Amino acid sequence: MNPVRIGLLGLGNMGRFHADYLSQKKVERCELTAIATSDAAKAAKYSGARLFNSPEALIDSGSVDAVVIATPHYSHTSLGIRAFGRGLHVMVEKPISVHVADCERLIAAHRKSNRIFGAMFQLRTEPRYQKLKKLIVTGDLGEIVRVNWIITDWFRTEAYYSSGGWRATWKGEGGGALLNQCPHQLDLLHWLFGRPARVRGFCQFGRYHNIEVEDNVTVYLEYPNRATGLFVSSTGESPGTNRFEIAGERGKVVIENGRMTFTRNEAPMSEFSREAKTGFARPDLWNIEIPTENAPTQHATVMQNFVDAIIENKPLIAPGEEGLYSVEVANAALYSSWTGQVVELPLDSAAYERKLNEKIADSQFEKKVVPVSAEDFTKSFTR
Repeated sequence: MNPVRIGLLGLGNMGRFHADYLSQKKVERCELTAIATSDAAKAAKYSGARLFNSPEALIDSGSVDAVVIATPHYSHTSLGIRAFGRGLHVMVEKPISVHVADCERLIAAHRKSNRIFGAMFQLRTEPRYQKLKKLIVTGDLGEIVRVNWIITDWFRTEAYYSSGGWRATWKGEGGGALLNQCPHQLDLLHWLFGRPARVRGFCQFGRYHNIEVEDNVTVYLEYPNRATGLFVSSTGESPGTNRFEIAGERGKVVIENGRMTFTRNEAPMSEFSREAKTGFARPDLWNIEIPTENAPTQHATVMQNFVDAIIENKPLIAPGEEGLYSVEVANAALYSSWTGQVVELPLDSAAYERKLNEKIADSQFEKKVVPVSAEDFTKSFTR
């Protein structure tokens, strides 16, 4: 088969990152043949790719087999639907859509198309999380009883939020930390532990920055097996924390500061509790340091898998349809914060869409956009 012809929609931070490794041939059996951007100067270094001044023109051109959507959030849905309608395979950057109703529309278009639909959830290839997944699947951790993730090391300045008119607005981005910084972590929570049954959100809007969306988040989760979860995040806290703690019947895993530790119960805790003859006895413990390493080619690995799925029908690392679940938890946390109520999942997607549209219609926020210096944003990839 001929190489898969890939078109890139958008040449912002993530678009340029994808363009770099694709043009450097770090993904086999594909070619970056087209780029859609309104800034021709940014595309000059990718001389082998045909340039289009709009994503729609690229999609309609017939010059590509697949597209990578790296445009602002709201356009993911419309561009994905258009691409599927033209018979193209689609890879979407996070989040796949801003809200669940749009996810459902995009997924419906995919199901009609018989094309490959991937989501760029590259942390699924990160060795720490793959090892954690194995501990869960093999039963080494036992039934999960509690999950805590404190990830508050997303510190962002006012300059960051002023760098684009769409950023940190209900109309332009559809949310803040939950939709921009945290989709990968919310995806991992679903990939590892499944869908929660209930969500209670406590989001603060513009606490640390002059923005109208959430920049400080606490989310309580309840799972069908009665396990509980707590997800805490912020873009205004420094120094921040990144501590992921998972408690199961057979012990506890902690991922923090580049280390992964497994404190293992010799006997499952509930079984030990029932059989113990004294009140303060505890299971014997094994302290295990699990070696981990960095995976610098995470994005290219997911893209290679996408190309292999197109050519050989290989299973996807991150099927696009699974992108709905991280959006659902983000939406539920916001909806819960707005209403002061616990939200049952599946989320009422129409009710959330109406509430979001009210926020957009009622917004009096005036965004000031200022130029910012270029910097390396890729250091945030490995959280």
